[in-house]
Amino acid sequence: MSALLEIENLTVDFTAGERVAHAVRGVGFEVEAGRTTVVLGESGSGKSVTARAVLRLLGPRATVGGAVRLDGVSLLDLDERDMRSLRGRDIGLVPQDPTGSLDPLRRVGSQVAEVLRAHGVATTRAARRERAGELLAQAGIPDPERVARAYPHELSGGLRQRVAIAAAIACGPRLLIADEPTTALDMTVQARILELFGRLRRELDMAVLLVTHDVGVARLMGSTVVVMYAGRVVEEGPAERVLTRPAHPYTAALLGAQPRPGVPRGELPGLPGSPPSATAVDDGACALAPRCPHTEPGCSTRRPVLEPVSGGGSAACPVPWNAGARTEGRPG
Repeated sequence: MSALLEIENLTVDFTAGERVAHAVRGVGFEVEAGRTTVVLGESGSGKSVTARAVLRLLGPRATVGGAVRLDGVSLLDLDERDMRSLRGRDIGLVPQDPTGSLDPLRRVGSQVAEVLRAHGVATTRAARRERAGELLAQAGIPDPERVARAYPHELSGGLRQRVAIAAAIACGPRLLIADEPTTALDMTVQARILELFGRLRRELDMAVLLVTHDVGVARLMGSTVVVMYAGRVVEEGPAERVLTRPAHPYTAALLGAQPRPGVPRGELPGLPGSPPSATAVDDGACALAPRCPHTEPGCSTRRPVLEPVSGGGSAACPVPWNAGARTEGRPG
């Protein structure tokens, strides 16, 4: 498979006065054409910042370094006019909260049609209106003509999310970025939205970069899983391997904390403490060391790097905490 999106040594710093927050620190991974890559991690790990850095939607206080390439084109080197043309046309974005991305004073059909007008996909108002209805139907909305005439506040959360998806796929993007797209939805609606993402990926033959903190979502959607902690990738590889035979203690902790039948509420295992602040991360040590049950003396004096692991992918942990992974071929 060919890499549609390449992220290499990506760094993102946010400056406020004299304080600098190192939100993303040397992140690199690829998204293959026609496949789904899931970026997994708890809040504050740098997932959403990484995704929005691809679209250059981080604001004036952000300083971005490294490389981001879409089909060989360096996105960080494009001027704002070219980048604005690329957003929506080549890369679609489904935000976490569709309410914040939809104009409350405009009917949703006209908002989908506006994407078409901005990129010259349909030349007349009638053609845009007709195409908007088709997109709403493609996004699984029943009675799309009625919904097109509605205002955002008249729709349920699930319908608003489907409208946001319709707008994101309006121009047939090669890459769809979905930033925690099911967080605000109940479990039934969440499952339907995830099924919709899978169907649209196949129908439109597009790549999907999906950001989530939910291991269940990663299991359902991921071809490849990238696990982030404290602004860095700590493990990546085929979803089947990462989510069944984790090679990093943080990935194992995420899997262990997933709710499951038979485990009373409040009794799920978890890591003590909290992730380090982005303004106080020690680059000369393992960021997980203060919370990790498998820490060795060297963890506080050197930062581990990603190394190949058995079953595909890589992990940034040289400690033999997982004997099975080591005997199956972990380097060390």
